[in-house]
Amino acid sequence: MKIIFKIWRQDSPAEEGMLKTYEVDDLTEDMSILEALDHLNELLVLRDEKVIAFEYDCREGICGQCGIFINGRAHGPHDQITTCQLHLRSFNDGDTVVIEPWRAASFPVLKDLIVDRSAFDRIIESGAYISSKTGSAPEANAILIAKEVSDTAMDAAACIGCGACVATCKNSSAALFTSAKINHLNSLPQGESEAHKRVIEMTSQMEAEGFGSCTFTGACEVECPESISIVNIAEMNARIIKAKIFG
Repeated sequence: MKIIFKIWRQDSPAEEGMLKTYEVDDLTEDMSILEALDHLNELLVLRDEKVIAFEYDCREGICGQCGIFINGRAHGPHDQITTCQLHLRSFNDGDTVVIEPWRAASFPVLKDLIVDRSAFDRIIESGAYISSKTGSAPEANAILIAKEVSDTAMDAAACIGCGACVATCKNSSAALFTSAKINHLNSLPQGESEAHKRVIEMTSQMEAEGFGSCTFTGACEVECPESISIVNIAEMNARIIKAKIFG
């Protein structure tokens, strides 16, 4: 199988980047897109050329590290999958596949397809935790939680922090990511005591990181591999108002 790759190459944040074309004609349709990049890098090593820098970890759609634009769409042409779950059978022999890093001011390109997503880490550090005494794990049924509440919390907790929402949003908003992390904890009784403080501090950190405002177009939900609902954003906005009044 032959694929013509056009891949973004950029040596450092301070340098300009460009798309570079690579033709690879010994691929198989069962390869994932990351395996194809691995194979291309092996060929580049044999040619004594610089390999393509890209991120990955689990390669199972769990960690969110592998996010890139493929033919102009976050994670590629299919819904509800991550980049590592995309296989070459999704393309035709001889197709051109354009691969680029996330595009957002708060996600600066470090090298090639790798961007700095540490802004997400700082949002998490600002409040996505529950203060409690350490020790052995408590009895699972010590605090009874209604199924509707647990389902809401678990749906929000499904966010893998890949950054597709930010990269897709015309405003580069991190509202979907931040709201999912807030609602995951604020929905549960264990998170109630710090709920007001959490929503104020996490949204303040989100703004400090330079992410844009949410205009509720819904593009983030469409491209989210975990289908995190924009209802989370509406809930976060309501929590902000409550926190400012009662906090």
